[in-house]
Amino acid sequence: MPRPSLAALEAFAGVARHGSFRRAAAERKVSPSALSHVIRSLEDALEVRLFNRTSRSTGLTDAGRQLLDRIGPALGDVAEALDGVARLRGRPSGLLRVNLPRVANQLVIEPMIGRFLAACPEVRLEIASFDGLADIVADGFDVGIRRDRRLSPGMIAVPAGPPRRFAVVGAPSYLAASGRPLVPQDLHAHRCIERRYPDGARYAWEFARGKETVELEVSGPLVADDTALMLRAALDGVGLAFVFEELAADHLASGRLVRLLEDWCPARPRFFLYYPGRRQVSPAVRAFIDAVRDTGGR
Repeated sequence: MPRPSLAALEAFAGVARHGSFRRAAAERKVSPSALSHVIRSLEDALEVRLFNRTSRSTGLTDAGRQLLDRIGPALGDVAEALDGVARLRGRPSGLLRVNLPRVANQLVIEPMIGRFLAACPEVRLEIASFDGLADIVADGFDVGIRRDRRLSPGMIAVPAGPPRRFAVVGAPSYLAASGRPLVPQDLHAHRCIERRYPDGARYAWEFARGKETVELEVSGPLVADDTALMLRAALDGVGLAFVFEELAADHLASGRLVRLLEDWCPARPRFFLYYPGRRQVSPAVRAFIDAVRDTGGR
């Protein structure tokens, strides 16, 4: 089977991003019929339908979404390589708006923000912390950061830091009174500090060991949406907390907190920086991507 061309894959990603052959064709400055022919040729070559088409809408099939999930980051790498050749065109400047969950401020932004702003003195950086899902295009953001690749179609995703582990932690005083959980299911008998998303959904604690995976909805005397507060409560013996291990490292090293179920806490999906498409990427966005990647994104 002949390999699809890069142009055909970019055309596919463009239609997926816009959800419309007409809008994608306008972006690429070709006719909708020409673009439709490219997609049909791609589908014929792959022997699978990529889009469900009606007179009113165009949506990805399951096969189309799987293909987009796999080639999206690769297209982003190609785009970055091409953009890197022309990086000297223009200096980073102007307002750069970034949307991210609050914990990403501590893990991704804090290690690089001083260096980035020193290197780009003409950039005004606006950080908006929001733990729910955000439509960065509709809300006027240039860049978003999230913990996995479940993003809107057509977004370019760039690794933002290494894979990270969660840790179940508790104060020695709490463990002396309540004992230690030996397997995740034991947490049902413990006071746990819950986390909720802005939409009200409860955050399930995720565990894995070998091929076994466990997701638990825990309960306890405190529900919070701020990691610092969760750690403070755990230090005070309120209950057990489930946080990124880096954020509890100093307390664990000092003995103020004890780590539990460590063999059930593998590395989880890393954070990804994402942005819409590769066309018209500003020098400020490009500089911000590079600064994030320099923190260890590869």
